[in-house]
Amino acid sequence: MLLPAPTGTPGVSSTAASQSAVHNDNREETAAELAAPVPIRQNRMEERYDQREMDRDTAGGMLGFAGLALAILSLFIMPVILGAAGIIVGFLAMRRGATKSGGWAIGIGAISLIIGIFITPFF
Repeated sequence: MLLPAPTGTPGVSSTAASQSAVHNDNREETAAELAAPVPIRQNRMEERYDQREMDRDTAGGMLGFAGLALAILSLFIMPVILGAAGIIVGFLAMRRGATKSGGWAIGIGAISLIIGIFITPFF
């Protein structure tokens, strides 16, 4: 004699059994968990930022030495023009991070400018 199929598990309510049946039918989310991770572009942006900072530091150092060269050259020829140029380039170098060479360029350019304007005309 055949027995009818059970309609539920003894001791389990019918709503819990229906929820577990619904949960077992939805398996499409597992594919997203197994997919390869998407590369993040943030690392590339950080590398570019580091490269820009290194280029900016190099450019600041070159501006500092250029200002220093102009300021030293102004001690010997055209003190007003080259001294002012040394001060301006030294200031730009200090803004870009080359504080020592930019400061020296400003100082030497200012001394040369003062000597050229106030002392040289008397000789």
